[in-house]
Amino acid sequence: MHLKEGTTPPHAPKEGCTIMQVRFWGTRGSLPVAPHANTIADKIASALVKSDGRQFADASAARRFVDEELEFSQGATYGGATSCVEIDVGTGPFTVCDMGSGLRECGLDTLARTNDAQADGVSRPKEWHFFLSHLHWDHIMGFPFFVPAFLENAKIIVHAGHGDAEQALRRQQEEISFPVPFDTLQADITFRTLTPGREYRIGELDVSLVEQDHDHASYGYRFRDRAGRVAVYSTDAEHRVDADGSPEAIDDGTSALLAEADLVIADTMYSLGESVSTKEGWGHSSNIVAVDLCREAGARRLALFHHEPAYCDADIQRMHEETLRYEELTREGDPLEVLCAYDGLCVEL
Repeated sequence: MHLKEGTTPPHAPKEGCTIMQVRFWGTRGSLPVAPHANTIADKIASALVKSDGRQFADASAARRFVDEELEFSQGATYGGATSCVEIDVGTGPFTVCDMGSGLRECGLDTLARTNDAQADGVSRPKEWHFFLSHLHWDHIMGFPFFVPAFLENAKIIVHAGHGDAEQALRRQQEEISFPVPFDTLQADITFRTLTPGREYRIGELDVSLVEQDHDHASYGYRFRDRAGRVAVYSTDAEHRVDADGSPEAIDDGTSALLAEADLVIADTMYSLGESVSTKEGWGHSSNIVAVDLCREAGARRLALFHHEPAYCDADIQRMHEETLRYEELTREGDPLEVLCAYDGLCVEL
């Protein structure tokens, strides 16, 4: 159950592939979280009860039992790293959305893939293009631990809708906050401010962005590869709803952002009830609104993302199941596939 249909492990890249791979390195919102010791012990106890005394010949047989017979929240975890998503077509520079705490692992993995490609006689530049949704700390905190930034032969281009992105990254590496100053980084690092409403050719992808409702502004990105496949990264966006619970009329570019997308990665931090009551105005949206928006835009697949840090694995799985039921009950045409993002998930388009 852990690797859902249409997904592959994140450490099995296909360099030179003709598909788009979307890898989730961090899926939590607000701050990183880690399971307590008791949480792991409870999962093990639950698995032992479920096994009902059966014997396993080896670790592989035990793993099959975990994958096939346990609920995801029993045998695995959605993870605790903050927002970081890679969009890869197997060639050219790497494309990464946000710099949350998941960026450390992303940096190590992508760097290893450049070395593997070189060993196979394939040229893959040590070049990374970042696209920042916004500058809140949970979305940039991983950059001081991004290993390629310390390499002299690496190139890093930071794209953002904000003109103060460089200021934000430099500030978090001031001496009072971090022991390594920004200016000691060896990579060639440049910053580029993008304008909403324009389309840019960056690396192997066509990229456009729209401004979203969030404190200090947030930007959603639309990525299209040469084959026409589209992935949308839209987090930290509050989509307000009418009295009947349906999304308010969209006039901010959201419909164009999501239109006919193969995958929409959406901020679904809260339930609908929370988003219209205690959490209204907090800059985030709900799973129910995400389904409605994707339906209106003709998107084909939705990934629930930016999980509430106070939610345990069972809470997140419950939200996923509720979203699946809502999608099925309100379906009128083609189904909308609904995934629940977790650290380590890789989706192929």
